[in-house]
This record gives sequence, structure tokens and C-alpha cells, in this order.
Amino acid sequence: MKSRSIKARVDALARQLAKDSATLRFAAPVAHVYRPLDYAHAAHSRYVAKYAGLGAKTLLLGMNPGPFGMCQTGIPFGDVVLVRDWLKIDSGVCKPCAEHPARPILGFEGTRREVSGTRLWGWARDRFVSPEKFFREFFVWNYCPLAFLEESGRNRTPDKLPRSERNALFAVCDDVLRSLVASLGVHLVIGVGRFAAQRARAADLAAGIEIADAPHPSPASPAANRDWTGLFESALFQAGVMLPSNP
Repeated sequence: MKSRSIKARVDALARQLAKDSATLRFAAPVAHVYRPLDYAHAAHSRYVAKYAGLGAKTLLLGMNPGPFGMCQTGIPFGDVVLVRDWLKIDSGVCKPCAEHPARPILGFEGTRREVSGTRLWGWARDRFVSPEKFFREFFVWNYCPLAFLEESGRNRTPDKLPRSERNALFAVCDDVLRSLVASLGVHLVIGVGRFAAQRARAADLAAGIEIADAPHPSPASPAANRDWTGLFESALFQAGVMLPSNP
């Protein structure tokens, strides 16, 4: 599949994921659901147009949007500064229909950094220098397109949802993940964090697709706070990924 066709297909899959997840409903303690593939679709579409289809054979799969990452920028692990200054995407985010007062969507006007994003995209920048070189090897996607906020503003991860809500959500996400892997032509899916790896294994991907896991860069992880880059690169090496020498 040629690059332009891949980009169009991936963008269509993002739209499908947004549409199919829009009908899902979530009970308390979830108070707000953020859907960045809707209100930040223009930014995400620009990400796909710039970086999908450059030849990547490895998919880095995240869990779901973080309140200071993809919720603000529309980009997986989307720290505002690195998305703006390294990925060169700086617009395309509107306001959601209903904002949580403790978690406003400021888009690229936000000043709070997303630690997981600073680590992942910072690693990509330091190791590959240019985004184009990175995306020739990897593409980054979030398994679930929704962020769940409790009344207090606390982030509620998808694995904490009741089983009936999880099952409906995962069916939608699994379907798109299978199509995404086929459209990109990747051979290896690396779950960034245990949840993403488990979901990739449960999604019944096509035969021949290898699945591995790597540590999540979340500051909630003591190990990640000590040496996430070293742990992450060790996991990539164990999965058979060859990295360029440090510049």
C-alpha cells in the first residue's frame, strides 16, 4: 500500500474509532469523558498526514489519552512542547462539548507538561534527531481513544471500568487495532505498558504479528523514574528492534 493510501486509511480508522466509541456510555464514578479524536481531530489528522506510512514496521501502542497529553494536543503521549516544537503540530484543537472544571482543555496554550510524553517523545528526538527518521521505524497510537475523569478530576484508566463497559469499549478498540496493524503493514506491536500489551495480545491480530511489551514512562512507576530510557531500550532490544547509534 502506497504512503498516501496508508495515510488516508489510518485517518479513516481514527474517524471510525471516534464514531464507534461515541455511542458508548459510562456510569459513575466517571463524570466526564474526553474524546480528543473528535474535538482535536484536525491535529490528529495532521499527525497522520505527516507521519503515517513512512515505512514503520513497529507500532508503539499506548493505553489511552492522558489529561495533559493527548487530551490537550490530539497526539498520543502528546506533551504540548514536544508536539509543537519537534513534531511541528501546533493547532487543530477545539473545546469539547463538556469540560471538567478541574481539567480544562487549553490545547497548545497549555503550560503543564505531560511527563509520559516528555519521556517518550524526548527519547525519540534524542535517539533519532528528526521525526521523519523516527517514523520510518515506529508509529505511535493509543489503543483507547477516550479519557475518563471522575468528579474530583482524577483520571480513571480503562482497566478500572466495570466489565460490561470494558467489553463494549474493547470490542470497538480491538476492531480498529486489527485494521490499523494491517493498514500500516507493521510486523511488531510493542505495548507501552502492561495494559496495552495485554490488549494487543487479546485483539487476535493477524498471524505473524509479534507482540512485546515495554515499560510505560509514567511518573507513577518508580522504575520509570529511575531509568525509563534504559529500561525501554532494553525492552526494544529484547523484541529484536535495532536502534541507531546515539547522535
